Amino acid sequence: MTVKDEIFQRLTAAFSPEVLEIQDDSEKHRGHGGWREGGETHFNVTIRAAELAGLSRVARHRAVHKALGDLTTRIHALALDIG
Repeated sequence: MTVKDEIFQRLTAAFSPEVLEIQDDSEKHRGHGGWREGGETHFNVTIRAAELAGLSRVARHRAVHKALGDLTTRIHALALDIG
């Protein structure tokens, strides 16, 4: 299973989002810190879920990171657009 698929599964299970878009931007960072052969190191995630809507920005980010769990140790960069 790809990292992108794992992100999708974990966030879907945790939040049942109305919108979940995951973009692997690893290739844009080729040669930069954290990049590795095969990619799957840099991601942009857009998520909209009722459970996250009432939380502060920091609380939303913490909730997403908690849902991703140990997967965050395999990702170098994670940009979040949460609503």
